[in-house]
Amino acid sequence: MTDEPSTPRRIADDHVARVAALDPMISTRLGLHPEDDRQPDLSPEGFEALADVARRTLSALDACERYAEKHGTVFEDTERNCARLLRERLTAELAQHEAGDQFRQLRNVNSPLHRVRSIFTLMPTDTDEDWAAVAGRLRNLPAALDGYRATLAEGITRGLLCAPRQVHAVSGQLAAWTGQDGGGASWFATFVAGAPERLRPELDAAADRATTAAAAFRDWLRAGYLPAADGTPDAVGSERYLRAARGSTGAALDPAEAYTWAWEEFHRTYAEMGTEAGRILPGATVRETMDHLNRHGHAITGEENIRAWLQQIMDEAIDALDGTHFDISGPIRRVETRIAPPGSSGAPYYTGPSLDFSRPGYTNLPTLGQHTFPTWEIVSTWYHEGVPGHHLQTARWTAAVDRLSRYQISLGAVSADKEGWALYAERLMDELGFLTDPARRLGYLDKQMLRIIRVIVDIGMHLELAIPADSGFHPGERWTPDLATAFMAAHHGSDTARRTSEIDRYLGWPGQAIGYKLGERAWLQGREASRRRLGADFDLRTWHTKALTLGSLGLADLADTLASL
Repeated sequence: MTDEPSTPRRIADDHVARVAALDPMISTRLGLHPEDDRQPDLSPEGFEALADVARRTLSALDACERYAEKHGTVFEDTERNCARLLRERLTAELAQHEAGDQFRQLRNVNSPLHRVRSIFTLMPTDTDEDWAAVAGRLRNLPAALDGYRATLAEGITRGLLCAPRQVHAVSGQLAAWTGQDGGGASWFATFVAGAPERLRPELDAAADRATTAAAAFRDWLRAGYLPAADGTPDAVGSERYLRAARGSTGAALDPAEAYTWAWEEFHRTYAEMGTEAGRILPGATVRETMDHLNRHGHAITGEENIRAWLQQIMDEAIDALDGTHFDISGPIRRVETRIAPPGSSGAPYYTGPSLDFSRPGYTNLPTLGQHTFPTWEIVSTWYHEGVPGHHLQTARWTAAVDRLSRYQISLGAVSADKEGWALYAERLMDELGFLTDPARRLGYLDKQMLRIIRVIVDIGMHLELAIPADSGFHPGERWTPDLATAFMAAHHGSDTARRTSEIDRYLGWPGQAIGYKLGERAWLQGREASRRRLGADFDLRTWHTKALTLGSLGLADLADTLASL
C-alpha cells in the first residue's frame, strides 16, 4: 500500500466494487452488470475471498487514517461516519468469519441458500438479453449449491453445525421451491413461464436443471447433513450470541439490560393492548378480541386483491406524508407491493431499489397458502415495510449517493438501524393519527408486542435465561423453544405457521430479531434528545430530512448522532 492520500468514502466505494466483482448478488442488488449470469460462490474459498477483501479494506483504512493524522487532515462528518461504520462492520464481519460461523449458516431466512433464488427476483426481464442472463444464471445454480454443500460439509468436519430444526425448516422450503410439496411446477419453471415463447425451450431446460439441483440439495440435507447435526442444540450460547448480535446491531450488547428492559416494555404494551381490545369487544381478553377480528373483522380475499389493497395503503401514505413530515419526490415515490414467492419465510419483507432506481423498491407479502387476509394486523406492517419505513429510508439513502458511500447504503447497512427506523415509522404513523381505528391500532400494538417478544425470547432462548417471577408466564423456568412458542401464542396474534417460522428464524439467526425494538429505542432517544436541545426550534420534518441522509449507523453511534441533528 503506497502512502497516498485517500478518504474513507473512496475506500468504502472501492470495497463495494471489489465485493460486487466477487459476489453477483451484490452487483445485481445494486443494479450493476445486468448481463452477469453468475451465481454467488458459496464454497469455503468464496467466503475466504470475501474475508480477504475485508482485511485489505481495513488495511487501507488504517493507512488513510495514519496519513490524515500525519498531515493534519480533518475529515468532515460524512467521512468520519463512513470510516466509523466501515471499521465497525468489517471488524464484526471478520470476527464471525474467523470463528467459522459461515460453516453453519443454514436457516429459514436470508441464508446463502436463499440468495441463489432471490437473485432472480432482482434481475430485469424486459429484453432477450435479460432472459439470456436468467438462463445462464439458472444453469449456474447447481454449481452454487455444490459450493454451499462443500461449505456445510466443512462445517461437519470442524464440528460447526446448525441445529436439526433449521435443516427441517429449509428442507420444507426447498420442497416448495421444487414443487415437491404439492406436485405442481417448480418456482424456477414458474419464473420463466412469462418469457417470450421463442426463448422458452432454453429457459425451460435451464429451469429444470435448477430444479433438479435444488431437489438434490434437499436430499443431501436430509440424508447427509441431518444425521451429522443430530444433537446440536438450538441455543448458541453467550459467545456466539454476542458475536452475532454485534453483527446485527453494530454495538456490544448488554443482554441483561436488554432483557430487563424488554420485560418492562412487555407489561406496558400488554396493558395498552387490553385498553384497545376493550374498545372493540368490551369484556373480552386481548386474545379473544384478536380471534374475533380474525373471524369477523374486515378481510380481503384473494392474493391479487390483497396486493392491490396494500398498494393503495402505501400510495395513500405517500400522498399524506409528502410535504408535511417528509419530502417524498421523484423516483422515491415509487414502491410496489408484490406477493412473495412460495417457499419464503413467514414474515413480510422489503427489497430495495437499484442505484439508478430502474428497479423500484418492493414490499413483499408471503401468503403461506392463505387466501383470506384479515386487515387489522397488516396496515402498520406496510408502513413498516414501505413508507415511511424501509422504503423511505433506503430510497433516501440511495438518492443521497452523491454524499454517501455506496457502502453506507448497501453492504454496510446495519440491520438494527434499518429495522429500528421501520418500527419507529409504525409508531410515528400512530402518533400522527393514521391508526385511530381500534382494530388497526390493536394490530399496531400487536406488532410492537411481537418485537418485544423477540427481544425476550431471542436472548432468553440462546442464553437459556430464567423467566422473571412477575412475568405471569412459567416464572422461574428456563426458556426453551416450546416455551417461546407458547409465549408467542398467548401474547401475539399470529397463526401456527407464522409462529413456527418466527421461532425457527430466531434460533437460526441469533441476535438479529432484537434489533427492531432496540433500534427503535435508539431512534426515539435521539429524536427526544434533539427535541430537548432545540426546544421551540425543533421541527420534525427537518429532523427527518437530516436523519434520513446520514446513511447507516450502528447502535453504538446512532442515538448520539441523531441527538446532534
